[in-house]
Amino acid sequence: MAKPISFTKRDLEKKKQEKRLAKQQKKEERKSSGSSSFEDMIAYVDENGMISDTPPTPGEKPQEIDMSTIQVSTPRQTEEPVIMEYEGRVEFFNTSKGYGFIKSLKNAEKYFFHVSGLTEEATEGNVVTFKLERGPRGMNAVEIKLKK
Repeated sequence: MAKPISFTKRDLEKKKQEKRLAKQQKKEERKSSGSSSFEDMIAYVDENGMISDTPPTPGEKPQEIDMSTIQVSTPRQTEEPVIMEYEGRVEFFNTSKGYGFIKSLKNAEKYFFHVSGLTEEATEGNVVTFKLERGPRGMNAVEIKLKK
């Protein structure tokens, strides 16, 4: 088994001094080589956003760009109207508890509604128009009116 190495105070001080000298030598080497000066680190950006190491010439006119040739990655939106009002049939309505379900005529999905969302009196089987609103458990029917 190897004997543990212990350093005296003098040895530790000697190591610190050697590290300081090595660091000082590296610093002097970097200064003497002069590999990177401030002028080497400057970069210029031209009118097209390209980075170069040559400065732009003063008085040079930037080239004109035809705006119709620029392509944007997002597709144009169509002028299609967003359906805000839906039609459905009251599938279930519990008057004592004040809630029910409306089944959409378009996609056969069922939507919860509360009696506070009714604008007119409704019963099971009535065809109604309604709007949708996001609730805590999904989409809820609100502003429910009887279809005439």
